[in-house]
Amino acid sequence: MAIASRGARMAVDWEQRVDFDRLRRHRLGRAKATLAASDLGALLLFDPNNLRYVTSTAIGTWERDKNIRFALLFREDDPILWDFGSAAKHPQLYCPWLPESSWRAWVPPMRGAMGDATGVPDDLAELIASELTERGLAGEPIGVDVPDMTTVLALQRKGIHLTDSQPVMLEARRLKSEDELALLDQAAGIVDAVYEEIYTMLRPGVTENQVVAAAMKLLFELGSEHVEAINAISGDRCAPHPHTFSDRLLRPGDQAFFDIIHAFNGYRTCYYRTFNIGYATPAQSDAYRRCREWLDAAIELVRPGVTTDKIAAVWPRAQEIGLPDERAAFGLQFGHGLGVGLYESPMISRLHSFNDPIELEVGMVFALETYCPTKDGRSAARIEEEVVVTTDGPQVLTRFPADELLIAGKTYVRGADFPAAHGNGKATEASSTAH
Repeated sequence: MAIASRGARMAVDWEQRVDFDRLRRHRLGRAKATLAASDLGALLLFDPNNLRYVTSTAIGTWERDKNIRFALLFREDDPILWDFGSAAKHPQLYCPWLPESSWRAWVPPMRGAMGDATGVPDDLAELIASELTERGLAGEPIGVDVPDMTTVLALQRKGIHLTDSQPVMLEARRLKSEDELALLDQAAGIVDAVYEEIYTMLRPGVTENQVVAAAMKLLFELGSEHVEAINAISGDRCAPHPHTFSDRLLRPGDQAFFDIIHAFNGYRTCYYRTFNIGYATPAQSDAYRRCREWLDAAIELVRPGVTTDKIAAVWPRAQEIGLPDERAAFGLQFGHGLGVGLYESPMISRLHSFNDPIELEVGMVFALETYCPTKDGRSAARIEEEVVVTTDGPQVLTRFPADELLIAGKTYVRGADFPAAHGNGKATEASSTAH
């Protein structure tokens, strides 16, 4: 079914927009199907991205680094989510897509803050063992994603056979439904607007952290629920790429690039753009052109049946951008799956894709990003596009203009050139030039 009015946030009765019930059924169905196809008995999940995918619940940005929620996913039974104390009451009241018995309260060790002496880790292990025994899964391998070591050791003391859940979950998350694609599209659309804001504010005297503050404000105003990071890199900080912002002041002639990583209804962006302040040097323009060419060559290959090693092959070797090897260059010429997680399958790089190529399929979504330092070593360009694999080839979700290097900042008016007077004795008007 077609999804109308992408970019709207309110449900209406007069057209079909994102169907969240359908989205929930799709995600849980894929997770259970991939689990059933594996040799695992169940999955014990702590990663907020996996919890969002399986249970369609979240309790805000603050949960993301604390291991305060966990869930058991079974092949047939409904999953069980143990939420943070009183937070469990909310889904019991307002999340009818699973029975009330799926929503329970518990307190995990929280990355070891409540250690063995408290009894909490062993109580958690006993809880999990009881649920597994009740379903005849005692002794079966149980996949886990990112538990803290305190929890891992307690589960092992209980005799639970732990293994990796991520091959199952990443397989489930690999192909996106129409509702997921619409949410990814809208997440990118929010960043389109943020880049318009950034472009208008870039000028000498603005600092990197001021850009980050303005971008954060607009992201949340437009509906973002989680801003993971905003890179703001300018001037001599562009090479090497430090992957974080500072309080550096923008100056005329600076090259500056930005990356906006946020989530809308759980679906993420990774979206770089590069600008120049006031004017660009020939070296900066050349770096941008090469960066764009490498990216376009990769996007052109985004078609069903193409393997990821073919994409990696069109990117420059590490030595071509002044780095000693592909480990040092990792993440600069790069591709990664995108969904409820920032890094999903497929991942693409010159470091690993030649040894482990993956075939592209319709419904994959990933970000492709390239980087090119200037030949004088004083600047660099960085561009990224989010791309959907369709039957007709690549569909690019990221729309803020990036075909050419945009010059931001003040429009300067040239002084009069005082050419020879013409017939009426008047000099020609001074020309206006935007640098």
